[in-house]
Order: sequence, then C-alpha cells, then structure tokens
Amino acid sequence: MSGRQLFPWMRRAGAAGALLLAGAYALALALPLPERLGEPPSRVVAFADGTPSFVFLSPDDKYRMEVAADELAKIDPDYLDALLRFEDKRFYHHPGVDPIAVVRAATLNLRLGRVASGASTLTMQLVRLLEPRPRTLRSKMVEALRALQIEVHLGKDEILAAYLSYLPFGRNVEGLPAASWAYFGHGPHQLTPSEIAVLVAVPQRPTSRFPSPGNQQRLRDARDEIGAWLLEHGGLDRDTLEDREPEDPEPDTVLAALRAAAVPGRIRPLPRNAPHAAFWLAARTAREPGHRLVTTLDRGIQQLAEERLARAHGEMQLRGIHNGAAVVVDHRRSEVVALVGNFDFFDAHGGQITGFANPRSPGSALKPFIYALAIDRGLALPEHLVPDIPTHYTDYAPSNYDGRFTGLVTLEDALSHSLNIPFVRLLRQVGLERFLGTLEAGGVSTLESSPGYYGLSAAIGSVEISPLELASLYATLAADGFYRPLTWRRTEPPEVRTSRGLPLFARGSAHLTRRALARRDRPDFPSRRQLSGAPPSIHWKTGTSYGHRDAWAAGSGPRYTVVVWLGNFDNRPAVDLVGAEAAGPLLFDLLEAVADRARPSLAESPSADLHRVEVCAYSGHLPTPACEQREWALALRHKVPTERCPYHVRMEVDLDTGLALNPSCRAGRRRETRTYLTFPAAVRSWLTLGHRRLPSPPSLAADCQAAGQRRAPSILSPPAGQTLVLLPGLPTSRQEVPLQAESTTPGTRLSWFVDGVFLGTAPADERLWWEPVPGRHEILVLDEGGLSSRRVFEVRSRSG
Repeated sequence: MSGRQLFPWMRRAGAAGALLLAGAYALALALPLPERLGEPPSRVVAFADGTPSFVFLSPDDKYRMEVAADELAKIDPDYLDALLRFEDKRFYHHPGVDPIAVVRAATLNLRLGRVASGASTLTMQLVRLLEPRPRTLRSKMVEALRALQIEVHLGKDEILAAYLSYLPFGRNVEGLPAASWAYFGHGPHQLTPSEIAVLVAVPQRPTSRFPSPGNQQRLRDARDEIGAWLLEHGGLDRDTLEDREPEDPEPDTVLAALRAAAVPGRIRPLPRNAPHAAFWLAARTAREPGHRLVTTLDRGIQQLAEERLARAHGEMQLRGIHNGAAVVVDHRRSEVVALVGNFDFFDAHGGQITGFANPRSPGSALKPFIYALAIDRGLALPEHLVPDIPTHYTDYAPSNYDGRFTGLVTLEDALSHSLNIPFVRLLRQVGLERFLGTLEAGGVSTLESSPGYYGLSAAIGSVEISPLELASLYATLAADGFYRPLTWRRTEPPEVRTSRGLPLFARGSAHLTRRALARRDRPDFPSRRQLSGAPPSIHWKTGTSYGHRDAWAAGSGPRYTVVVWLGNFDNRPAVDLVGAEAAGPLLFDLLEAVADRARPSLAESPSADLHRVEVCAYSGHLPTPACEQREWALALRHKVPTERCPYHVRMEVDLDTGLALNPSCRAGRRRETRTYLTFPAAVRSWLTLGHRRLPSPPSLAADCQAAGQRRAPSILSPPAGQTLVLLPGLPTSRQEVPLQAESTTPGTRLSWFVDGVFLGTAPADERLWWEPVPGRHEILVLDEGGLSSRRVFEVRSRSG
C-alpha cells in the first residue's frame, strides 16, 4: 500500500477510535456506578480527639468504618506506600486498567502456561469488592470496563478511599480503620512494619488469615513473606519499629525485628464506650448526612466519670438504688465533656435507659435560681431576714425537709440549709411564670406548657428536669449568669465559641448565689469530706425529691460543672435516696478528679455590678432611724431593694406608765425614746404557739389612741387572688381556712366578719378559723380604732 493510500486509512481508523472512545465515555457516564459503592458504612461516634467512642454495625451487619478522600492524610503514609507498591504501583498514572501490567501478565502467563498474574489494578480490585464475580476471563473484562467507568466518575483519592473502606479483613470486618481497631486496638494513623505487613496480607486471603488461633501460623507466614517482599522492593526501610536504636538499619535487621513481632491472635471488639451517649447522640442525628459524629466528649473525663459511678454501683445496690447518671460540662466553652447514662448498660434494672436525658423531680436543686432571680429583681438580699414558719396557700401547705421551722432566718442561710418555706414564699414574690420562663431560657425543654400546670411547689421539686438540663443551668450560674446552649458535637474549633451568651442573671446575682452555695457549714456537706477535705473553689447544691425517689447533687469548680443523679427508673423509693448522703459524695469525687491541680484556686472577687450598701445588722434591710446597729452588704447597683427594715420601731415611752406616746399626748410627761423589735403577726403567732416569750412594743396610752397615724390591718390569709378548691370526700370542718392579718398597732385586737356575719375577735398575732362554703365571699377585718380591710375570694368544690 502506497503512502498516498495509507494516510486516508489511518485517518479513518483514528476517527473510528475517537468515536469508540467517545461512545465508551458516554456509556461510562450513563451507566450507574456499582450499587454497593453507596452502601452506608458503620456509624461512628467519636471522642473530641477523634478516636472512636462507639462503632455501630452497618445496615448490612458489617463493621465498616468509612474512609473519606479528605481523610487519607490521617492514615499512616508508610502503609499507603506499602499497599500501592504491593498492589498497584502505577495507581496514580493509569485510567483504571494498567496496559503495562496487562502486557507483563500476559507474557508471564503464556511463558508459564498458567495464570500466574492477573494484572488487576487497585480500581479493578475495588470493582471486585463491590460486585463479586466468578474468576473468569469474561469477569476480568467486565471488571476492566467497570474500572474505567469508576475512573471517569471518581478522582484517584476517592477511589483509594473507597478501596480502603471495603477491603475484607475476615468475618464481618471491612475496611482499613475497622481492621486496625479490631486487630491492634488503635487506629491506622501510626502503624509498625509488622502491622503494615499484616494489614497488606490479610485481604489476600481473609478467610484463612484473619486473626484466630487456627489461622495464627498462616498469618505469621504471610506477614513474613509480604514483609520481606516490601523490604526488597523499597518498602519498610525506615526507622519506625519500636525499641530500635540505629538510624539507618539494614534490611535484614528490620526483617528480623518484623519477624520477632507477635501477630494478633484474635479479633478484638471494636470500641463500644459510652454506650448511652452513643445511642442517644446517634438517634438525635439519624437524619443528618455523614456517618462520623465527632463529639465534645473528653475521653479521659468520660472514662473517669464512668469509673466513679461503676465503683459506687455495688454499694448503691445494697441500699436499694439501682440507677444513676452523671453529666460533666466545661462551662468555659459550654461543652459537654462526659455523659454517663447509668451504672451499667447491661444491668437488668433499666440499664439501657439514658439517665442523663430522663426528666426527674429535682427536689431543692432549683432553689439557687429563685434566689438569683430575687436578687436580680431587687426583691431580696442574702442578708434579708425572712419567715420560716408553717404557711398555707389554699390547698397547699409546704413543709421543710425535716418537718421543723426556725421562725426567722436570713435568705442566705435558707439557701445553704435548703429550707423550703422561705423559697416557696420567694417564688411567689418572683412570680411562677417568670421563674418557669427563666428555666426555659436556660435550656430546659421538658416543661409542661399547660397553663396552671405548675404551682408554688415548683420551688421544691414539682418541675421535672433532666440531669443534662440541670447541668445547663448550673453551668450558666458558673459562667457569671450568661447562658450558652450546651454543645455536644465538635463542629467548629473551640476558640470560635467566644460569645458570652444570653444574660440569664446579672453577674452580681450569680456571684452572690455562688457565695451562698460555697459555704461549708451546711447539712449537705458530705461527712467524709469533713475529714478528707473538699476541692477548693467549688459551689454546690443537693436535692431530694418527695418520697425519696431521686437524689441529686450539682456543682461547679473553676472550669467544670458536674451533675449527679441517683434513683430507680421504676420510681421505687429508697430511704437512702438523699442528695447529701448518696449523690453528694459522688459529686465531690468527680469535681476533685477533674480539678486542675496545677493552677492554684484564687478567692473570687465581687463583680463590678455589685456595690456596698448599708443595711440593718439584724434584718438585712435598708435601715430606718430605729436600726441602731448597721453593717455593709453587697447589692446590685441598679437593683437595691427599697423596703426599709420592718423589724425595728422607735417609740417615745412614758417613764411612769411604760406606755407609748405620740405627739398628741406627750406634753407634760416624763418620757424617753426607745427602740423595740417587732415581728410580723404570722411569726409572732407561731412563736407564741411554741410558748416562746417575745419582746413587744408597749401599747399606746389611752389618751393617745385617737391621735396617732395608723394604718388599716393587712390581711395575710386567705391570700389575694387565690381560689380555694375543696377536696371531695373530706368534711369541710377538716378544711377550715385560717384568717390572719397584720396590724401596725401593737397589742390591738381584730374583729372578723364573713359576708357581713361576725365570726369572732382575736389578738392580731393569732388566727381565727372559718369553715368554708362554696361560693364567692367577702372577708372584713376591723381593728379597735375602726380601721378595716376587705378581701373577696372564691371557694369551689372539686367537681365544679
């Protein structure tokens, strides 16, 4: 054929080849990729440092930890180098089929008269992993075409990542990361030469080489053979073996060390730590893309918290306490660093219930937030003297934990001794809806939304809250009153979360609350710690729910906030379910364990929004001229309580009769000014019933009665705006309503009328009782000077 004839033929052949290539490319784009390429891998919940905490089975019951293309840098580069040298050294240079390897394999097979080399590239091997076929020439051609198709759709790093995800390593272990954890107990980021040789060897014959007693010698022989090959062909010739001194070891030395290393004798269980947290977090993110969830859980603190609860499990069981949970939060970053859902995930007593997310009655653990709100609104100071006496609110009569009352107590003492009555009163002042709104703003999402569902008993535990939500509130208190939602997943660098958050309480209110909670002279201070000491710079609160069904302890150190809950998920009570006795010691153990001992604890300075105000030394209120002894107290600059001391009165007294005088009757009498303590009528009545003698101001002289500036008596009971609901089946004679009022006139007697009918007369510091009748009623109280007060209230039966 002449040159003139040859060139048109070559042009036609080139055109046909180009058309064939274009058709193949179009077909590769049109045909779907192997279906298994999109098969979901195992879901992995990881600690904050990236190590797996819990590895779930994939939907096809495999342990297959996905390798993403952008994660290849986290795999030991020596392993990747060894793998490519052994399996496909021109991987990054061919289009899925290696022509040089095909020619070499064909030549070798023809020379030997048998199939000695298959020329499979790593991409073709991936096709075989995704779509297993009989080992025939036809299958080889299909694999080649599929490999070309995959190379069209995916980049080289994506192909390598997929290959490393689907490599078989025996039984139901697939992929390099799962194999590294199952064989060696660590990830593939740093591997020894022996481990590299094992991980290259097993996928060649996974059934006969995976770690097991029966396969151990076969695995050792394969490891040694592949290790020798890698050394001969430029692999493993670096100083990575442990305990080797030479900087440039000879290959024989490396091979000897490799052969001396043990091979794994069994497949280890893959990481299944923090199971409650893993299942809870996986459920919350089930609809989100991605199969790897990196959390904020700190591996060391998580293990420490689990160990502390596990250590207490046996003792708690003996005391009838079968369930427990703990939450640890880094309140500087608002990150959850430990979540323990129960003593034992496999325990028969509801072991798999996630305790840290389960709402329970918190007992007194919410009192600090009522305290902070009252200071925030200018309603109270820690030094305020408040009543602690039996109190009735329609059909609710709260009592203290020990059934005793102190009469009068400072608000700070009431919090540190966890008295109930002062906080029910304080909640009424603060406002129930404001309190509940603050809880919701602080991360509590489990509140009932029905109007009127909660009452004043919310102060002592009728609001159910989870340990995780309580940790959010105490972390807010520790963070100077600024709330940031707790995060439990690492989606951004920690330094990005620098916002102070929502100011739930003033910084000064948070400071004064922490000060009260840091006192050691408290009933809930663990007795064991009186001998062994307590972590410095901590504040804490315990709580016990009604009926001894829940024991709580919550507190914070300089960096970490901890919440411990103990109880029984079947609601069985236990006499030892007391916050101070059961949960308190665990709280102190955890706070001490996570404390930073390298940094000395410094005394906390008052915040800038606090300043000193002068108060009555006895009552803690702003002083009147009658307050002779005074002291300084801290108060918010913009919210100083304005109420003056109600416990002191200054009067002019007739020296001859001892009776009080006023400007209208003091002329011509020998007199002097004296200061007296005076008590609210309700407190005086309770103290009198206890046969306690109280100092009281003298009565006005008879000729002064008409002259003084007096105020009408103030009705204390029944409370304003409340409706009394009668209990069905209980006689109204056993549901009597106390009538009580307070008068500014010492020693006066009060007369009571109900619907215009005279009921009786009694001293101002005593109660009268009225048997209720359904309907709307008007109560009138009249003092001896003719001044009166009225109140309208309603009585209903339970049915209507």
